[in-house]
Amino acid sequence: MKQNLTLLLTLFSFTGLAQTIKPDSTKKLEEVTVKGYYNSHSLLRSVSAVTLIDSNLIGNQQSSSLVSTLNTVPGVRMEERSPGSYRLSLRGSLLRSPFGIRNIKIYIDDFPLTDAGGNTYLNALDVSAVGMMEIYKGPEASIFGANTGGAILINPPRINHNEINISAIGGSYGLLHQTASIKQQYKKYSFSFSEGYQRSDGYRQNSAMGRKYFQTLQQWNYSNAGSLKAFAFYSDLNYETPGGLTAAQLDQNPKLARPATPTLPGAISQQAAIYNKTIFGGISNSYQINKHLKHVIALFTSYTDFKNPFITNYEKRYESTLGLRTFLEYAQAKEDIKFNAQIGLESSATKSQIKNFNNNSGEATSMQASDRLKAGQDFAYFRLNFDINNKFLIELASSLNFFSYDYESYFPATIATKERKFNTQFMPKAALSYLIANDFSVRASISKGYSTPTIAEVRSSDNNINNNLQAESGWNYELGLRYKTGNNRFYANGNIFHYELKNAIVRRLNQNDTEYFINAGGTKQEGIELETALWIIKNNTSWLTGLQLRSNYTWSQFKFEDFVSGTSNYAGNQLTGVPKNIWVNSLEFNFKKELYLFAQHNYTSAIPLNDANTTFSKRYHLLEVKAGIKNLRLSRTRLDLFAGLNNLLNIDYSLGNDLNAANGRYFNPAPGINFYTGLSIQL
Repeated sequence: MKQNLTLLLTLFSFTGLAQTIKPDSTKKLEEVTVKGYYNSHSLLRSVSAVTLIDSNLIGNQQSSSLVSTLNTVPGVRMEERSPGSYRLSLRGSLLRSPFGIRNIKIYIDDFPLTDAGGNTYLNALDVSAVGMMEIYKGPEASIFGANTGGAILINPPRINHNEINISAIGGSYGLLHQTASIKQQYKKYSFSFSEGYQRSDGYRQNSAMGRKYFQTLQQWNYSNAGSLKAFAFYSDLNYETPGGLTAAQLDQNPKLARPATPTLPGAISQQAAIYNKTIFGGISNSYQINKHLKHVIALFTSYTDFKNPFITNYEKRYESTLGLRTFLEYAQAKEDIKFNAQIGLESSATKSQIKNFNNNSGEATSMQASDRLKAGQDFAYFRLNFDINNKFLIELASSLNFFSYDYESYFPATIATKERKFNTQFMPKAALSYLIANDFSVRASISKGYSTPTIAEVRSSDNNINNNLQAESGWNYELGLRYKTGNNRFYANGNIFHYELKNAIVRRLNQNDTEYFINAGGTKQEGIELETALWIIKNNTSWLTGLQLRSNYTWSQFKFEDFVSGTSNYAGNQLTGVPKNIWVNSLEFNFKKELYLFAQHNYTSAIPLNDANTTFSKRYHLLEVKAGIKNLRLSRTRLDLFAGLNNLLNIDYSLGNDLNAANGRYFNPAPGINFYTGLSIQL
């Protein structure tokens, strides 16, 4: 711990280097701000552990996946076991997530993408749908509802001028990703339409994917005080699931799909895959009642047709969600103090009709089980914000969280409707930041997280409704420092946190690979997150016009504190699925005539693959490069040409392991060295 504290302090010693760069060698960059669902404020003064991913950071990565982009953020781990199969954690483990995203709250624009049952289909989105992301690490249940990991706010691309964009990317293993969009802005009305098509054959057997995506954003500023917005998308996603391999099968042939055993068929013969058709829509109205008072209301709905032929069964799931989020904001500014308050609520309900059948080579045959569940997730919240002398920022927030579900069974036995209500939970947060100097701030926070079991955990693939699962919760204590030079050439951010989680939910597998979930006692999670960005050269007139260095580091000391399973005691073991060290470095070179080169290195240490800590994945080094030319003009048309290489060192690794897998099937090997190339046209 002392070594890592030293590393945190060393981070800010780089300021000497940053300050030696002459301020007049660059134009002053715009102040970096975060929205936080409310009014924008300076990132330097934010009381939360927030990281901003802008369009430039997204553009430096391969545009067919969010994995590499999100994995640059300290405290964030995203996995993709095969193309399209996303898993995501913020400061935590993926023990709860065989696939999908849980215990994180995700919003897109003004609308919750996470349903009332606790699930988020982030992989339904095309990367082109993301303009910017704000990532809030640590429990933010005070204003974003039930979560223990944090929250992500996704903002679609801005509509700030008229344009038409067309792009296409091709690469290894049959990769093709095509997008097109149109943006138009009139006096009081603006809109955008975009579409995306993506396909890939995949590196392994039975790992092909395809997605068709359509999105629109409409905004009408009907008065100086009011604005009406509509957002909608449709996604048709399918991806094959090759399944995990044992160490022996990995050595034999990493491209294999999960083979058959004497008792179970293989992934290919069962045509194991995910088919997800989702339509999502929302409408919101923002109205400035007077100079002090503002009201925002958002209505949202979604429908998902989900099918999953698997080794042991064929699941069909139909989900529909309806919800509302609204808040009233009061703001008052005096000479020495600014006061801001919000009071609001969010309410949503998700109905799930789940049916399981025998799987006969990809065809649903005789029924195994049929159930209906309805989840209700509601919370009311209150937030106070005091800004004293533009130096001392205090945030006091809390929420009351309500969760319940009812269920009934139709097959194999009929069970009349029953309801389970969880106790109302009070989720407080107290946080502050202090501007020691114009370019240096310190912050501290204490907050409580709370996450109820998701519908996919209550009714998992063993076809049983588990009413014994309890919600997980815990207290998080945090300190942070931020520094930036006056000319914004250098930025540094450091976080230290201590998080004690109770009733942690973990996944278990039966011998036939059907899953169930249990509460695993407690975990103690301590960590350090460091991020730096330095423009070594900026707006130079020589052949090298710009050079930026980024370096991000994550240290995670996550351990089971009190976990007994059967006759095994895992107390003191490393938390399954969490690497202790991740270090990501990148260099961005900008040359004359809009030429650029981007290189990124990711070091990830060994990862425990089971709770007993008897099996670990190997540490790995990933190197990727991308080069291109921007703004190549042909008359009024602008062209961007680019090409890239992933896994340049041709390392053997898994980008997503099956944790606590039955019979040692932990490994989902990722491709070796692979390439892509593309073209973007702007009219």
